[in-house]
Amino acid sequence: MGKREFRPENEYRYNRRAGPVRWILSHLARYPLLPLLTVLAAIFNNWFYSNIQLLIGRSFGLITTPGWSMPELLPLALGVMGSAAGQSLTGLARNYSTEFIAQRIERDARDELYISLLGKSQTFHGRQRIGDIMARVTNDVRMLNYMFSPGMMLITDSMMALIVPMIMIGRMQPRLLLVPGIFVILLGITVADYNRRLKPVSIARREQFGTMNAGLAEAIAGIEVVKANAQEHQEWRRFAADARLFRDYFVQQGEIQARYLPMLIFGLAWAGGFLHALLLWRAGIVGLGDVVAFMGLMGTLRFPTFISIFSFNLVQLGVASAKRILELINTETELDENESGVARPVRGEVVFENVNFSYEGTPVLKDVSFTVRPGETVAIVGQTGAGKTTLTRLINRIFDVDSGRVLVDGVDVREWQLESLRSQLSTIEQDVFLFSRTIGENIAFGCADATQEEIEQAAREAQAHDFIVGFNEGYETEIGERGVMLSGGQRQRVAIARAFLTDPRILILDDSTSAIDSATEDQIQRAMRRISRQRTTFLITHRLSQIRWADRILVLRRGEVMDEGTHEELMERCEAYRQIFARYE
Repeated sequence: MGKREFRPENEYRYNRRAGPVRWILSHLARYPLLPLLTVLAAIFNNWFYSNIQLLIGRSFGLITTPGWSMPELLPLALGVMGSAAGQSLTGLARNYSTEFIAQRIERDARDELYISLLGKSQTFHGRQRIGDIMARVTNDVRMLNYMFSPGMMLITDSMMALIVPMIMIGRMQPRLLLVPGIFVILLGITVADYNRRLKPVSIARREQFGTMNAGLAEAIAGIEVVKANAQEHQEWRRFAADARLFRDYFVQQGEIQARYLPMLIFGLAWAGGFLHALLLWRAGIVGLGDVVAFMGLMGTLRFPTFISIFSFNLVQLGVASAKRILELINTETELDENESGVARPVRGEVVFENVNFSYEGTPVLKDVSFTVRPGETVAIVGQTGAGKTTLTRLINRIFDVDSGRVLVDGVDVREWQLESLRSQLSTIEQDVFLFSRTIGENIAFGCADATQEEIEQAAREAQAHDFIVGFNEGYETEIGERGVMLSGGQRQRVAIARAFLTDPRILILDDSTSAIDSATEDQIQRAMRRISRQRTTFLITHRLSQIRWADRILVLRRGEVMDEGTHEELMERCEAYRQIFARYE
């Protein structure tokens, strides 16, 4: 599936490049016996139902014959009972196998899409609207389930409800096939036209649902900004406009369904078939019982006629959803996990060699070169937009350089196995992300096998233990979406504890104590200085208290390294550094 950053050990290979229908079929191919069971069950189910109509016709023919006796009617009655029982059992088998297929394909498609999203680069995720992705992962994948159950189940049953009665009518009297034969031809033409008109509306409806969901997700995620700027009415109007457009597509669908011609054609065919059968009976070609049986079999054709207005719409929506899912899966990503790359313990040497990087065509870093020795602490300072955060993201391959090289322990980061490299690096950013799990689970996120004692020790070093035990449930406290129950400083301390616990060889601190008071910051810094002696540390900060304990300071300006040295050296010789420092004195 091209480049990606994550690949599971056992992955089924699906046909992702040949369109949505073949992709769905490649999922279906994993369970070949279930579709076969569905088709066989549908055939026998309709045979049993059609056989009931034949037996009723024979019974009517019997009781209209002079001198009939009850013992002659008993086998026909038992036949109807047996056929009804067979119809029930085969219907159960058909429904079970189809539902099993639907649930398996929904599960497999969701797994495939989720794995694909995990393997996409940060650049890819930065371009996407989260609400639209969630609509595809949830609603679009769910539509694949509905496509099979009841969609494909009804279509399969409908086809058998056309074929089996036609065969039985032909065996009873070939001349009776005239009217139902014409009807089947007209049904095929009108259903094809119905699907042609319905398809673009189905696709547009799925796309609009994604757009509406994306806008809703953004408004809810940014509810604090919405309220702070009194934009509730504007956001409501924007969502209402999206919802109206989504409604309009439903109305268009209803208009297409309202002009559904097959049911009218069936009504005419049913009347025409009855007239034709009576004419054949009057001519002595068929018996009265045959007319009754024929009308029963002709009535069977009503089911595929009626249900096609519903089932084909589900299939159209399923194909449209599959197309939207494949658009995400097949989107190329820039990075690859490099499974066969270097995988070994990191010492911590980091070298930038003439590195250039641009984002969306805008240069961010220009000819950056420097060397950081193992265990060294380097502070990176510069004006906003100088490229400080971007520089550190090249180390763990969130982004890849345009030219030049970034080396870790003398090996280009592109030659490292991505999981091995990233598992030995840890980044704490100003905008901390916490999961809606317990505090303990968030601290242990990068170290799932950590003991409770290790979690608490990391929290103590990050000055987080005291406020954690202040909660009623302590480390088992659920912190809500993105850690909403915690203050900014508490979230940062939990993130710092997470970094301490993973014990990385390279530690990146991107303004990680900006929301922490000075007294707590001093305590955290002492812990950081203690652990940073054994690892390479990058500091992005404007706080003098942190800059002073760095071994070296890099000064960035408009993506270029202007100078490097200690605080005292730079204050003496670097005008750009003095300007930055003067702002925070």
